[in-house]
Amino acid sequence: MTQPDPKSTSAGNAPAGERAGVRPAEGYAGDVTPEQAYAWVAGGEAVLVDVRSDAEREWVGYVPGGVGLAWKQWPGMALNAGFDEGLKAAVPAGKKVVMLCRSGVRSISTARRATELGLEAYNILEGFEGDADAEGHRGRKGGWRLRGLPWKQN
Repeated sequence: MTQPDPKSTSAGNAPAGERAGVRPAEGYAGDVTPEQAYAWVAGGEAVLVDVRSDAEREWVGYVPGGVGLAWKQWPGMALNAGFDEGLKAAVPAGKKVVMLCRSGVRSISTARRATELGLEAYNILEGFEGDADAEGHRGRKGGWRLRGLPWKQN
């Protein structure tokens, strides 16, 4: 599979009011496309934190080089008591953090939490698998995988 050029992003097509491919958001630095997040990570500007459960990353797939740090764990989806400390340890000073979840929902909560902890945090739109289609299946409507960005599966 051919990987996209990390310097080639849709940032130049951003609507007025958006800076360099970032959509404004409340409570965190903004929303970015999977391609923009990949460009930042590949360029050393950001750390990707995958906030899906350990089971999701293990069975569905993961981003090589990303930091796996569950926001909530299966079963029961209880909050991870070690999330804050894990996040602080994962993101070096001066780097952005881009948050990835299944569909771009949990990652909003984690981007807000990261901002509260003093980090420059962004939500990755569409998440890893994207939205569910008319049949309730993911992986066909957006997402990191569908966009052809690097990922692996165990």
